[in-house]
Amino acid sequence: MTSWYFHSGSGDRIGPFDDGSAQQYAQQHPGHFCWREGFTSWRPIGEVAELRPAGAPEHLPPPMPGAGARTPTRNDDIDYRIVGNDMQFVEVELDPGESAIAEAGALMYKDAAVEMNTVFGSGAHSGQGGGGFLDKLLTAGKRVVTGESLFTTVYTHAGSGKARVAFAAPYPGTVLAMKLDEHNGRLICQKDSFLAGARGVQVGIHFQRKILTGLFGGEGFIMQKLEGDGWVFVHAGGTVVERELRAGERLDVDTGCVMAFHDTVNMDVRAVGGIKSMLFGGEGVFLATLTGPGKVWLQSLPFSRMAGRMLAAAPQNGGSRGEGSVLGGLGRLMDGDNSF
Repeated sequence: MTSWYFHSGSGDRIGPFDDGSAQQYAQQHPGHFCWREGFTSWRPIGEVAELRPAGAPEHLPPPMPGAGARTPTRNDDIDYRIVGNDMQFVEVELDPGESAIAEAGALMYKDAAVEMNTVFGSGAHSGQGGGGFLDKLLTAGKRVVTGESLFTTVYTHAGSGKARVAFAAPYPGTVLAMKLDEHNGRLICQKDSFLAGARGVQVGIHFQRKILTGLFGGEGFIMQKLEGDGWVFVHAGGTVVERELRAGERLDVDTGCVMAFHDTVNMDVRAVGGIKSMLFGGEGVFLATLTGPGKVWLQSLPFSRMAGRMLAAAPQNGGSRGEGSVLGGLGRLMDGDNSF
């Protein structure tokens, strides 16, 4: 028997439904999205012949109003290459008139023909004649909430031929290139993951509506939402693991290791186990739970974990911490490490 799942584009998924119940649901909610075994991603109900009533026209229903509807934007089709292993950067190749957007401070180098223009907000509509002051103010406010700068830098090729601009990752890890139209036009990411992207990519907010998930999910109540149909480059700490979850399949993850996931994936938290595991397991009190269907990307080195180790190894009270000396302070007097 086929198991169907549905979601409205902004709410949690519901299901499973059998074939008959799925057809009834589809008739009542023609603007929603559906998934079953064999689908690679969520699909609009109007595109699925199995759910259309007999004689119904084969066309895509209009997008639903609200959070599930997206305003079409033109994404520049840029070329790129990712360079390096542990400290990666992405080099974007632009044709005349093409643009890339990046976070303030992400630039590594650029050709002279590439012009820089700092804009208020996300820069999604830069050069496209869209967005008034209130739209830009709202976008900028969303960026501040997700931990980003009020401003975005737009890099535009104003010359002829090819020109290149490169953006560097802020700490050791992996840069991922993702084409948003291959991920249903939307990705949910950790707050500081966005590095750069094609002009037209929109950086918004994803609000965790469940109180426990917001408090203990590792990213707080606010995560980044990347929307559009072009290339976007995100940064993850350490090595990245990609997993594709089937409908109803659950993956338990350390809360800091969640880097990104499809908006069809449901994120929640659960207790790690008994009191002994909570107190002495070293993994905190909660784990993040990711339930499919959809893809998830996990990072092996969250920045918070790296920062915690650096803080633990830092000198305390102005002193220094020698490594490996059984003589302690006396050893530092003898080997020249005298910080008094």
